[in-house]
Amino acid sequence: MMPSQFKAFLDSTGGLWRTQALAGSGQETTALTAITQLAHHGMLFVPIGYTFGAGMFEMEQVKGGSPYGAGTLAGDGSRQPTELELAQAFHQGKYFAGFAKKLKGSA
Repeated sequence: MMPSQFKAFLDSTGGLWRTQALAGSGQETTALTAITQLAHHGMLFVPIGYTFGAGMFEMEQVKGGSPYGAGTLAGDGSRQPTELELAQAFHQGKYFAGFAKKLKGSA
C-alpha cells in the first residue's frame, strides 16, 4: 500500500481528475493502488491475467498493459496507443463483459 501522505496527495487531485488533466499518466501502479479503493466501495476488479495470449509477451515494440489490464505509455502525450495496445484494451472489454454477463445471468 502506498504511504498515507501520498494517498492524501492523490486524494487532493480530484479537480485534476474531474477535468481529465492527468489522463494518460500511470500504468501498472495505477491499477495496483486502485484495487484497495475499489474493494472498499464493494466494486469488482477483473484483471485480464495472461488471457491476451502472445500479445502479453511482445518484446519487439514499446507497449503498455500488464496482467492487471490494458494500458499505454503516454509519455509527453504525443504518443498514441499502438494497434497492439488497442487490441489489448478491446480484449479487456470483452473479458470484463463476459464476467458481467455471468453475473447478470446468476441474478
